[in-house]
Amino acid sequence: MTKAIYLEVSEKTESAKKAGRRVSVSGMLKFLGVSRSGYLAWLHHVPSDTEKRHKAVKAKIQDIYDDSKQNYGAPKITVELRKTGEVISERTVAYMRQMGIRAQWSKPWTITTKDSDFSTELQNILGRHTS
Repeated sequence: MTKAIYLEVSEKTESAKKAGRRVSVSGMLKFLGVSRSGYLAWLHHVPSDTEKRHKAVKAKIQDIYDDSKQNYGAPKITVELRKTGEVISERTVAYMRQMGIRAQWSKPWTITTKDSDFSTELQNILGRHTS
């Protein structure tokens, strides 16, 4: 939540600087109820190696998912990543849930029999009298 606020503040600050206006970042942060030190820490944050790897893995997952026409799930994506030399578990590939993507599911069978209760289905559609 605060990440979104920080992004909004930095975008508004950049647009104001481009327009040649002065903006009080402290005033904006006070209005939004966010600390100035937290904003500055976020602004100067350098992503860790783990964050960089997560981002790279997510990009690879998205590429494989799109190449499979959005059919592959975590097990098949794991196999594809391992073919490229990536050391990864199926549980790690479950980033798909965070990314909001999921495999397409097809029914394993088709219903071929219908209910044989003819009392409600049969109607006199020709308007003939039964005698």
